[in-house]
Amino acid sequence: MIRQILTLLIVGFVVMTALYVLISLYSASVRRERLEKEWDEAGRPGERSDYVRAGMVVYRKSLRRRLILLVYVLPVVAAGVTLYLVNYY
Repeated sequence: MIRQILTLLIVGFVVMTALYVLISLYSASVRRERLEKEWDEAGRPGERSDYVRAGMVVYRKSLRRRLILLVYVLPVVAAGVTLYLVNYY
């Protein structure tokens, strides 16, 4: 019984981590493309790479990046609520 629970926890953690990495990479890629497009359309002075780099620094501190951590929180909360409702409600 304990072995199955530990296996479930380990596999779940690995899957959630892989999902987190994929979503993070995708979100950063979309943000980078948006910054590049903004620079191209506005014809901003300076280097494109500097503009994108500065925008990505701002992105790393943004709420959107932190919200991706909900990949870990939501499944655990959903499982806990389901267990509670099935057993005690």
